[in-house]
Amino acid sequence: FLINHAIKTPLSYNIVSFGAKADGKSDSIQAFQKAWDHACGSIKPASIYVPKGRFYLRSGKFNGPCKNKAIFIRIDGTLVAPSDFRVIGNSAAWIMFKNVDGVTILGGILDGQGTKLWACKTTGNNCPTGASTIEFSYSKNVVISSLTSLKSQMFHIVINHCQNMKMKGLKIFASGDSPNTDGIHVQLSSDVTILNSKIGTGDDCISIGPGTFNLWIENIICGPGHGISIGSLAKDQQEAGVQNVTVKNALFSRTQNGVRIKAWARASNGFVKNIIFKNIVMDNVYNPILIDQNYCPRHKECPDKASGIKISDVTYQNIHGTSATKVAVKFDCSPTNPCNQIRLEDVKLSYMNQMAQATCSHAGGIATGLVQPISCF
Repeated sequence: FLINHAIKTPLSYNIVSFGAKADGKSDSIQAFQKAWDHACGSIKPASIYVPKGRFYLRSGKFNGPCKNKAIFIRIDGTLVAPSDFRVIGNSAAWIMFKNVDGVTILGGILDGQGTKLWACKTTGNNCPTGASTIEFSYSKNVVISSLTSLKSQMFHIVINHCQNMKMKGLKIFASGDSPNTDGIHVQLSSDVTILNSKIGTGDDCISIGPGTFNLWIENIICGPGHGISIGSLAKDQQEAGVQNVTVKNALFSRTQNGVRIKAWARASNGFVKNIIFKNIVMDNVYNPILIDQNYCPRHKECPDKASGIKISDVTYQNIHGTSATKVAVKFDCSPTNPCNQIRLEDVKLSYMNQMAQATCSHAGGIATGLVQPISCF
């Protein structure tokens, strides 16, 4: 009887039973690591449990491949990063998962304690770059659900070289003036879904880097922040393209940008194609619809002054609301690679209760249905 009972019970590892303390100051990384080693080494599905309380984690690296493809991490408590930003400030990520397959994270709060680093960066005194709060690299079949990420030093969640990732019910917050605190950054990854999430940061709510294919974003509230951005692209001359991205049912509230595509004004073999932005509400957004292929901060490192990124087949459908500036639609494309097949359909954006304006440079496309401001194609 005892043997049968043991077989039926899923293997569950409570980090407290490995010595983790919910006092917010004792480093619990060894307890986490032991729980992970047990779960990862099990040939049967396994779960890791983080109970209520504040658990200090200096930094964590959780590597696969594991012996099973069903590890469930349930977090009822809060994981707290070091308050001294220099401890992890030069690491890629505070919590890193690499080469994992079939991991689910449910619940919990990640407190990145980034405010002191933001202050350091604002005054510019020899500060580290900062660590992302959590990164998944070279992983697949991962679900992150109902997680809250606060005050990340840099990006909150990074998806890098991954396949089949699903994120839903996330809450991501950093102050509107915090530098480089992108909510979710996706790059070199395919079949990624982001649903039903609320993101307010000092940078992009969601940023989409090179090599992103088949990305679906739906039911997002964004603000404060810089909107949802494809780019910056053309950082490198040899660069993977971005393809098949849908952003649907989103609210942008007082953000710097709404939906943006951004590329450096320099040579690249990259591209952006088959992009759909639909059912979007803009509430007092500075640049509601923006393609900027002349990105060149400080006017350095742009010898060609023309972007090699080829942008085509971008659809803006059912986008309504208010712009905080006169120009609500701006297509500032490359003189050597003009944007083409841009579609505006049922777009209505106003500025101070009047029709806003649109400007086009090296852009071609069509407008159908009611389009205000009047299309500049």
